[in-house]
Amino acid sequence: MSVEFDIEVDVLVIGAGGCGLAAAIAAQDAGAETAIVEKLDRPGGNTSLSSGSIPGAGTRFQAAAGIVDDANRFRADLARVSGTHDAPHVEAVLAERSAELVEWLVDSAGVTLELVETYRHVGHSVARLHAPPSRDGSDLIRDLERTIEERGIPVACGQPAIRLLTSGDRVIGAQTRDRRGESTRIGAKSVILASNGFGANPSLLAKLCPLAVAAQYAGARGSEGEALGWGQDLRAATGNTAAFQGHAALATRNGALVTWTVVERGAVIVDRDGRRIADETIGYSAFASRELVAEGPFHMIYDTRIAGDVRSGQPTFAEVCQPGVMIVAETLEDLAARLDLSASALVETVAGARQAAEGGEDVFARRDWGLGPLVPPYCATRIEPALFHTQGGLMIDSQARVLRDDGSAIEGLFAGGGVAVGISGRSGSDGYTSGNGLLSALGLGYIAGRTAGQEALQAPLSRPDTLSHTHTHTHVQHGG
Repeated sequence: MSVEFDIEVDVLVIGAGGCGLAAAIAAQDAGAETAIVEKLDRPGGNTSLSSGSIPGAGTRFQAAAGIVDDANRFRADLARVSGTHDAPHVEAVLAERSAELVEWLVDSAGVTLELVETYRHVGHSVARLHAPPSRDGSDLIRDLERTIEERGIPVACGQPAIRLLTSGDRVIGAQTRDRRGESTRIGAKSVILASNGFGANPSLLAKLCPLAVAAQYAGARGSEGEALGWGQDLRAATGNTAAFQGHAALATRNGALVTWTVVERGAVIVDRDGRRIADETIGYSAFASRELVAEGPFHMIYDTRIAGDVRSGQPTFAEVCQPGVMIVAETLEDLAARLDLSASALVETVAGARQAAEGGEDVFARRDWGLGPLVPPYCATRIEPALFHTQGGLMIDSQARVLRDDGSAIEGLFAGGGVAVGISGRSGSDGYTSGNGLLSALGLGYIAGRTAGQEALQAPLSRPDTLSHTHTHTHVQHGG
């Protein structure tokens, strides 16, 4: 007697963050009937917590701005920061298709993006980040949601997948469970895992990415690593699991993210002794690792010119400008007193930075000082290092098919975003280039959706006489 599915679709997407929403739209573009399941109450994931910045090399938006760029230059930039890692083929395809991705998001997925010309951020040799005008990833998600709704693609929130369904070596769907405990078996010719990484799972983090354990977790609460376990049950290979995206500047008073543009405009970061610990321009992710081995509390020191300049370009910086979060003082001595820092150390630190900004030699070899030396009134925000998301996961090929240890593809299974192997180095937070998270999320979602949709149209829906399934791991918590 054959086993019947409760629902049948061509492509099932598990996860409704940026990766999953993009994957569903791309799969429908390929002609496939598509559905999405999401364990949380609403779509979003880590994409909604980001600035929405997506790197694209050689886009028409760059051309209109007179910026010459191409995939080779982009890949060289990525490789320079990431170093040697387990997925150079993924790095290559994401760079090669980055311009195509950005233009598809605008033209087909209904996302409003503009070229960010006021800053390049870490790792990019030219301006190639494209972001919503608000610089808010939640607006990117809203645009994708609107397109999903207009296209009639069903999204079932509060309905987590609890296991993959398989027939022999092929993935043929997934079982979900709603809040009432009722299960639904969804048959699919292709399944795309788009459910984020494992940053919200302390036990997996300690096992696979121990360098990030000490950081405050500031990513999506749904990133609990279920998909990693499902893939491993099917003998999937993994890569770069010890790599993560950190951020050195989470405001401790209210949890607001202090954009690294503040540093790029000339800010410095000091430790509990009022002294700098490294070159701040190595980037927000790499600097987080420096904070994790130094003595806090840490403060970002800037001035009211910088605060005004950043707020005018990034409205969300208003959260940092609130009284009590941003401390303002006319003198460094007063600022030090209010921060409980050594006044002499802070004065010496800022004086050294001023000398370097005026053309002198910096003790940490920093060369970029943005608006120049800091001037009164001075500002400070207390910050701490944070973990945003893990950057490793299931090994995939250049078409986002999940691979086994022997290099063979698991039929019917695709992965993107935080579920898949990342391109930010093999270990730690130093290999992260600005935009890598969304490049992997949206780029692999786009690639997986297109490929899964095309392959689904060429394959019959499996109807086995007996239905096996992968088991959930006991160390993974399942949200709802």
